[in-house]
Amino acid sequence: MSKNTNVKIQRKTNPRTPVLIAALKEEARQNEAAIWRDVAKRLEKPGKNYAQVNLSKINRYAKDGETVLIAGKVLGSGLLNKAVTVAAYNFSATAMEKIAEVGGKCLTIEEMMKENPKGSGIKILQ
Repeated sequence: MSKNTNVKIQRKTNPRTPVLIAALKEEARQNEAAIWRDVAKRLEKPGKNYAQVNLSKINRYAKDGETVLIAGKVLGSGLLNKAVTVAAYNFSATAMEKIAEVGGKCLTIEEMMKENPKGSGIKILQ
């Protein structure tokens, strides 16, 4: 990793974040999947700049059965009436409940990387 990237990663207070960023970059190199590098760059930014996406936005932009990735937190505001797979850095408790109610799945970004190493068919929301 470059010196700049290393400094950005070392400033993170959550011990999960640097490990995830390194894993995302490694996965991007191994599988030539640009999506993982993009997510890593989003997570290198300060935590206050992470995406905070409400369920209403997921409902508006995702189709039924689609996979959505959020490089930040999913919040439970709004209605969700589509069974979507949502991968995110973090979820609120109400968001997890509402996604499960309609038959969707909540995954961490790490789980999504293992499930879909090429990153195909994933839509990023911010």
